[in-house]
Amino acid sequence: MAPHFDVVTTGRVGVDLYPLQTGVPLSEVTTFAKFLGGSPTNVAVAAARLGRSAAVITRTGADPFGTYVHRALQELGVDDRWVTPVPGLPTPVTFCELFPPDRFPLYFYRWPKAPDLEIQAKELDRDAIEAAGIFWVTATGLSDEPSRSAVLAALEARARRPDTILDLDYRPMFWSSPEAARTEVRAALGRVTVVVGNLDECEMAVGTRDPRRAAAALLELGPELAVVKRGGEGVLGRRGPEEVEVAPVPTTVVNGLGAGDAFGGALCHGLLAGWDLARTLRYANTAGAIVASRLACAQAMPSALEVDAMLEDPGHD
Repeated sequence: MAPHFDVVTTGRVGVDLYPLQTGVPLSEVTTFAKFLGGSPTNVAVAAARLGRSAAVITRTGADPFGTYVHRALQELGVDDRWVTPVPGLPTPVTFCELFPPDRFPLYFYRWPKAPDLEIQAKELDRDAIEAAGIFWVTATGLSDEPSRSAVLAALEARARRPDTILDLDYRPMFWSSPEAARTEVRAALGRVTVVVGNLDECEMAVGTRDPRRAAAALLELGPELAVVKRGGEGVLGRRGPEEVEVAPVPTTVVNGLGAGDAFGGALCHGLLAGWDLARTLRYANTAGAIVASRLACAQAMPSALEVDAMLEDPGHD
């Protein structure tokens, strides 16, 4: 019998090396902290922290950082059975600079190729993908082969069961051009039921930064729910004729890089719980705000108690 998880994600994984000095260029940083990273991996961790069973499908290098990824996943409650090594390719490392509240440049070291782009369609547990409560993929997984074919095979196995989610997760450095990204993303949108993205990502996918127009355009391509993250303006969700706007949650930003992944894990939690759209988006926004106030991404994901406490008392720290 196929294993059943509330949330299964697939795609990027790596090690984040974040500076312990704020407002300092990377060239002058002297000390770093090491964390688990990679957007879909962080989403799985976020869901697990909220009490959901979660697993990630990805690949690492056959190296010490790969060993660290397995250990960190296990410590954070995410099943690692589908995390496999790729000999000859190093586990990716990502650095950032911290210029709060809104500038956090990222430097990806994914050369000569990231192992997570070597996910093979033939190795997928399609029964487990079909059985998952939520299956979460990212656009980065569509940027190269054989990962692209694996993502499409997984979505075929999933057959648009609710909830099948595409995170637009647009990183220009992973693509030859915005047009190439748009082509692959638009092809995938017809195979999912939920799409999530920020304004930059929506512009890549449907050519507009206007939240309402973007949500409408995304829904025309196949999904049933579009979630448009607007940063300091909050979030907009649209499902059929229903449209919900949720205000941002005030917070002191330390590192904004993990907020979107915390949002994603909490979005999964709310969808699985059957909450209405407004409650789900408020909850996800709150989870994102908590992580934005912390340095790490995966290791900073909040528990349900922390999210509930902040919802009850927005001034809670």
